[in-house]
Amino acid sequence: MIEAFFEGLLLVLQWKAFAFMLLGILLGFWVGLLPGLGGTTTLALMLPFIYAMQPIEGFAFLLGMHAVVATTGDITSVLFGVPGEGTTAATILDGHAMAKQGEAGRALGAVLASSLVGAIVGAVALALAVPVVRPLVLSFGSPELFMIAIVGLAFIASLSAEGARGMLRGFLAGGLGLLVATVGQDPQAGVARFTFDSLYLWGGLDLVPVLVGIFAIPEIIDLAVRGTSIAGELPAGRLSKGAFEGVKDTFRHFWLTIRCSLIGTFIGIMPGIGGAVSQWLAYGHAAQSARTPEERKRFGQGDVRGVLGPGAANNSKEGGALIPTVAFGVPGSSSMAILLGGFFLMGLVPGPDMLTKHLTVTFSMVWTIVLANVITVAACFLFLNHLARLTSVRGQLLIPVILVLIFVGSYTSNSHYGDILVMFVFGAVGYLMVIGGWPRAPFVLGLVLGKIAENYLYISVARYEAAWLTRPIVLVLLALAVGVVLYPLIQSRRARSRKAQHA
Repeated sequence: MIEAFFEGLLLVLQWKAFAFMLLGILLGFWVGLLPGLGGTTTLALMLPFIYAMQPIEGFAFLLGMHAVVATTGDITSVLFGVPGEGTTAATILDGHAMAKQGEAGRALGAVLASSLVGAIVGAVALALAVPVVRPLVLSFGSPELFMIAIVGLAFIASLSAEGARGMLRGFLAGGLGLLVATVGQDPQAGVARFTFDSLYLWGGLDLVPVLVGIFAIPEIIDLAVRGTSIAGELPAGRLSKGAFEGVKDTFRHFWLTIRCSLIGTFIGIMPGIGGAVSQWLAYGHAAQSARTPEERKRFGQGDVRGVLGPGAANNSKEGGALIPTVAFGVPGSSSMAILLGGFFLMGLVPGPDMLTKHLTVTFSMVWTIVLANVITVAACFLFLNHLARLTSVRGQLLIPVILVLIFVGSYTSNSHYGDILVMFVFGAVGYLMVIGGWPRAPFVLGLVLGKIAENYLYISVARYEAAWLTRPIVLVLLALAVGVVLYPLIQSRRARSRKAQHA
C-alpha cells in the first residue's frame, strides 16, 4: 500500500497528468467564482473530453477542476454576499459580515486556510478509510439517514438568536423552510403540492435561485441605501490586511477546523445527504463551540469561527464522497454520480478492483485533491490583496456587476426564466426577514434538509413500520438531536444564574 501511495504521487506529477490537472484547476477556479454555474454542471460538460485520456490524466483533470470549485466559491460568498456555489451559502453569514467590517482579508485568509485543511483531512480519510468504511456505510440505512437530517434540523437552536423568543423565531423560520421544501410533486404519491398549476413548480424549487435571492438581494438593497462601499467608510489600507491573521485564526481554532472537517467527511460518505448539509452542520457545530451566550451572539455578526467551520467542511466532503464511489460504486453526491460515468468511460469498474488492481489510480485521486487545493490556495493568496480591495469600491460601481452575477447565477441553474422570478420572490422574503430581525440561516437549513428528511422518513416507515425507532444508531442520533437543542438553553440558564450571583 505504501508503494502504491507514492507511485500514485509520481503518476500525478508526470508532465501530461500534471498539465491536465492545472487545466482543470483553472476551469474550476472561474466556475467557483461565478455564482450558480456549479461544479456538478461543469463536471458533466467536461466528461466528453476525457475519452482519449489515460485514467490518471482523466481523473487529474476532472478532480483537479472539481476539488477547487468549493474553495473559490467561498471567495464570492465572502466578498459580495452572493453564494458562489449552492454549498457555500453558510460562509456568507460571518464571512460577508467580516467583509462589511473591513476584515475581508482576514475572512478570505481564514476560509482559504480552513479549506486547505479540510481538503487534506478529506484526502487522508479517503486514503485510510477505504478498507474500514464498508461496515459504516452498510450500517446506515434510511432510518439512520433520516435521523442525521433531524440532527441537522436540531442545529436550528444553535443558529437562532439568544433566548426563548430568538429560538422560537429560529424554529418558525426553519418550519417555513421545511414548508417551501414541499413545493413540487410528492416523491411517493406523485401528487402536486403548492404548484398553483405551474409546470415549472412541479420539480420543486431549485436551491440556487432561492439562496441567491435570500442572501444577495438584501445585501444589494442595503448597499444601495447606504451609498457606500461594501466595507463602509473605512480606509482602504485596512481592507487588504489580515490575510495571514486569518491563517493564524485557523491554527488558533485548529481543533474546531479539524472537527468540522471530520463532519464534512462523514456527511460526504453518506450517499444522498449532499454538500450543503455538511456546511450547515459544521456552522451549527461552530456556533455551539462558543463557551458563553455572549460569544454565541457574535455568530452572524462577523465571528471568524463561522467562516472556519463551513470552509473546512465544504472541502473535506469531497474526499468523503469519493469513498463510497470508489469502494462500492455508490455515488456519495450528484457530482460523484457524474464522476462514476468517468470511471466507465475510462474502462474502470468501481469496487474491489480499485482497492487492489488499480490501487495506484485510487491513490492518484488522493494526491490530486491535495495538490489541486495547495496550488489553488497558493494562487489565491497571491491575489488576496486585490480581491479584498473590491470591498472598498463604491457601491454604485459594484451593484451592476453583482446584479449581473446574480441574474446569470439564478438563470443558469435550470435555464428557465422562472428561476429569476423565484430569486426576486425570495429576495423580498430575505429583505423582510432582515428588517424584521428574523434569522435566515434556519430557513435555509429547513429548505436544504426538508426533501432529504421526507424521503428517508417515507422509506423507513414503508420498510420497517415503527420498528425503525428502536434501531441502536437511531436512538444514539435521537439523543444527540435532543442534546443539540437543549445545549443552548442550558448555556443560557447558566449565564443567567451567574449574572444573578454577581448581582
